[in-house]
Amino acid sequence: MRALISVSDKTGVIEFSKGLIDRGYEILSTGGTAKLLRDAGISATDVSEITGFAECLDGRVKTLHPAVHGGILARRELDSHMSKLAELGIETIDLVAINLYPFKDTILREDVTMEDAIENIDIGGPAMLRSAAKNHRDVIVVTDPTDYDMILNEMDSRGNVSYDIKYRLALKVFQYTAAYDAMISDYLGKKISLQPQDKITLTYEKQQELRYGENPHQKAWYYREINPDRGSLVRAKQLHGKELSFNNINDTNGALLLLKEFSEPTAVAVKHGNPCGVCSANNIFEAYLGAHDADPVSIFGGIVALNREVDGDTAKEINKIFLEIVIAPAFSQEALEILRQKKNIRLLELDDIGEEQNVRTLDIKRVSGGLLIQEADIGIYDESELRVVTNAQPDSEAMEDMRFAMKVAKYAKSNGIVIAKNKKTLGIGPGQVNRIWAVENAVKQSLESTEGAVLASDAFFPFDDCVEMAGKAGIKAIIQPGGSIRDEDSIKKADETGIAMVFTGQRHFRH
Repeated sequence: MRALISVSDKTGVIEFSKGLIDRGYEILSTGGTAKLLRDAGISATDVSEITGFAECLDGRVKTLHPAVHGGILARRELDSHMSKLAELGIETIDLVAINLYPFKDTILREDVTMEDAIENIDIGGPAMLRSAAKNHRDVIVVTDPTDYDMILNEMDSRGNVSYDIKYRLALKVFQYTAAYDAMISDYLGKKISLQPQDKITLTYEKQQELRYGENPHQKAWYYREINPDRGSLVRAKQLHGKELSFNNINDTNGALLLLKEFSEPTAVAVKHGNPCGVCSANNIFEAYLGAHDADPVSIFGGIVALNREVDGDTAKEINKIFLEIVIAPAFSQEALEILRQKKNIRLLELDDIGEEQNVRTLDIKRVSGGLLIQEADIGIYDESELRVVTNAQPDSEAMEDMRFAMKVAKYAKSNGIVIAKNKKTLGIGPGQVNRIWAVENAVKQSLESTEGAVLASDAFFPFDDCVEMAGKAGIKAIIQPGGSIRDEDSIKKADETGIAMVFTGQRHFRH
């Protein structure tokens, strides 16, 4: 029996090779792997000895030969295959242990060049892996060093490796090579275009198996991109608390995306994927107090994202209630000592928490049998496109508050309404099936007077009833996309109530 071993990841390969020799295998190898084995006192035949050709083109061509692939692909139960091997003087290869050039490690280097990346695209390795995986009835194929001991144990306990194990190893190979090719495709594609091509293959690596999904009866897993953007949640470091849950991760991501809209000290509180309190202030202590006071009921058991270091005073306020997660760019030592007094709170540190997501990012949603892919919703509106459509003109304070409110409305599930004043949310009405209910909920939820506040809507008003209710609540300015066939009704109602209304021309549905 013969085993072909050629690996970039040398973990455990010496022990594995010795184990195969002890079980009657002859070792074939190439390049650095062959040298490593020989240096360890292991006899290894160069592949060039069985092909009759030396490695050439700087190692680009060494295993692409019938003596290799014929020995792997021949079906042992077919006399025609075996007689052809005998005729050609080719011996079978019964085990293939290969892992590929480190393309991922290469492209993650900050100084990587396109030439470096191209040179680390493996050709012969995937070809041999796929050949062996295709012929897995007869060939044991292994690409993961963690499987070495299991294979040797199988040989000892059964005399060979069972078909079930061979099948699973082959499946693992196809998953491995598919991810490898997808990584290359993604890297090259990002160099020229944002738009997905006619065919799209996504690759992610498992970060952890979660305790459960949205509900306890659902299994769940957490995967990460190969090279996630700076400021992405998967880059966060957990400093305290138990393992994150599926809902923790999903809700924290929503809080993080909203937080990235702000450069000034800001606190974002999220519950069940919706913002429940947001405040920008002179410092993070004041911002947290504002976010808490905006809705002290809903914030309980929620998630808070902060874009400044958490200090001791802020930590003391946070500790007055139960929160699932606090995520921030840093925590002072005093803050950590205070917050760690509660064992159930999770503390996440994310250095680049304010870093804008890559503007090339795509938003992907899974639907039954397919995917919906769109460009990420970047920005809230184009300043040059703003139109004041009422007789009343908003003052500079109202314009600042409307900009603040629209940032929050962008992340409230549609239909979404946000009432704000002094860069603090007063009431949020998210996820309603009609817009008037969203306005009603935002007004009803407000714990402070809405007199002189502003209102932001993620989409246009289909009727003037929303403006009428805003007028009754004392709203002084409204910002909305406009675009309804009944816009004139809403404008007329705003003029009747003395409300200033601004159209942005940009909708922010979030479903």
